[in-house]
Amino acid sequence: MRTNKDYYKILGVPRNATQEEIKRAYRQLALKYHPDRNPGDKEAEERFKEIAEAYEVLRDPEKRRLYDLYGTEGVRRSTGFSGFKTVEDIFSAFNDLFEEFFGFSTRRPSPRRGQDLRYDLTLTFMEAVKGTTKSIRIPKRMPCERCNASGIEPGTSPEVCPYCYGRGHITRSQGFFTLTTTCGHCGGHGTIITNPCKACKGQGWVKGEKELRIDIPAGVYEGLRLRIEGEGEEGEWGGPPGDLYVYIHVRPHEDFERRGDDIVYRLALSFPMAALGGEVEVPTLEGPTKVRIPPGTQPGEVIRLKGKGVPRLDGRGRGDFIIEVTVRVPKRLTKRQRELLEELAACEGEEEGGKGFFKGIFGRS
Repeated sequence: MRTNKDYYKILGVPRNATQEEIKRAYRQLALKYHPDRNPGDKEAEERFKEIAEAYEVLRDPEKRRLYDLYGTEGVRRSTGFSGFKTVEDIFSAFNDLFEEFFGFSTRRPSPRRGQDLRYDLTLTFMEAVKGTTKSIRIPKRMPCERCNASGIEPGTSPEVCPYCYGRGHITRSQGFFTLTTTCGHCGGHGTIITNPCKACKGQGWVKGEKELRIDIPAGVYEGLRLRIEGEGEEGEWGGPPGDLYVYIHVRPHEDFERRGDDIVYRLALSFPMAALGGEVEVPTLEGPTKVRIPPGTQPGEVIRLKGKGVPRLDGRGRGDFIIEVTVRVPKRLTKRQRELLEELAACEGEEEGGKGFFKGIFGRS
């Protein structure tokens, strides 16, 4: 209403038109330019808003008087009315009038959130531990480009539902009670598509795939669910889209076992190395690392490398790298190996009063 519009001309009525003439003119024009009859037509939508603005002023005696005296600016300054910004504003303001005029309601079904989607993603052990970026393709419904997701064949319009007369619901009286149910013929839309889009069969969407690149943070684990907001199915009637949930699966590692944020590696030592100590090379998440073995290391003992495990998802440091020691016992011995071990067993027996471990194994009867 920033410019001085001729509301009488917009509605096609004389300046001395009666309220009944104004109402009749608006009814004809509103029906002609209604968005449901002109899907995707921006010009028709703007015309629909313009005639609604004109009718809102001319149907009100006070607003009409101000308009006749001072034009659109006078109406705006005195009443604050400055037109309708959206079609939904018109539907909200004129719903009762539309039911009176056309026998159908302008109320649309409530916005519905789109469905959530699930995607199962399998990672290698190291990808889960260190993090990675993955490209995935999500099967989902895509808006039909041919009909602009309306489900209507281009060049045609939907028709008012003959069962509910556009109301979207059916009301039945049963004695003292009135029962209102959603119209099963139109699904509560108030209109039916008699000429469905050839591409989507009237659904408004087609099956497709969407490619996404997702960042997998370091430290994810088997069964973890990652939520990607807004990448689910599209909502209906202006509702928000659903979310995509990525379920993580992790392949086992040949050498490592994960326990929470710790990594466990089982190191098999020879008896001499366990007894004498020394330095061995072990694989870690960062690559081969040399580890010192203390003399007299026993089977089952643990060597812990602090902060060398899995990065924590909350960003607070890392777990540990745990080396569990086992001692290899050879199944077959060379003659020389047996002689040396028997000699060791004899020495151990002398030191411990003949009750040593090796004496029990290699001692002769």
